[in-house]
Amino acid sequence: MDRMIYSVYEALLTGLDEALPVSSALSGKQWCLAATEQGTGIAMHTPGSSRPPMFPQGLEGLPLFKASRALMSWNMEEASFGLAAVNAFYNTSERMEALKAALPEGGHYGDGIDFSGMTVGIVGHMRGPECLREQAKAVYILERSPKPGDYPDTACDYILPRCDLVIITGSSLINKSLPHLLELCRDAYTILTGPSVPLCPALLSSGIDRLAGLVVTEREAMARHVSGSVPGSPHHLGCPFMLCR
Repeated sequence: MDRMIYSVYEALLTGLDEALPVSSALSGKQWCLAATEQGTGIAMHTPGSSRPPMFPQGLEGLPLFKASRALMSWNMEEASFGLAAVNAFYNTSERMEALKAALPEGGHYGDGIDFSGMTVGIVGHMRGPECLREQAKAVYILERSPKPGDYPDTACDYILPRCDLVIITGSSLINKSLPHLLELCRDAYTILTGPSVPLCPALLSSGIDRLAGLVVTEREAMARHVSGSVPGSPHHLGCPFMLCR
């Protein structure tokens, strides 16, 4: 594993609680969830189990620092749980208050950015801010499972180096594509966004300019939302926060 890949994941996995156990871990079609007595984290449920899991018995009952190592797994379903465990540590109201992190009520990860004349790459099928397409010079959506009008994610190597701004889905941490994406857009302003994003300040030293994630505030309701595969966004069961470099 090269240094760029290692540095991104090292930033996340260093300093996690060594005693706090994972009290529950569950999933539905869209999301995985891991919880401790202090917090609940979610991450996109990414399919792919061609490789054996690191923890065949699952993450429940494991110390958080050990369970979070599952993020390094090449079993994508297990890595989804690993990222949820990471988020259970970082994405709590107490940590955000200590960091004085904020995102205005009703705000958006693109708030305060002037998109005028920008070439924008969006990795993951996201709409982006309403004003984006009106102001930007060009907008490219790059997606592993492309919809009409999207580019396949293999186009990232050709398109992202030409972008002024790149918006990346947090699930790129699960499939291990994030380090390469950051290499491709090293000259661009980069935003990592979505409920899968760990609000970890150390990530801002890995080539990311803005982190926009979700702190779960309705923990029991989120567990029901995830396990019941309830369609739609889970944002109403949490509070958005943003960290900037």
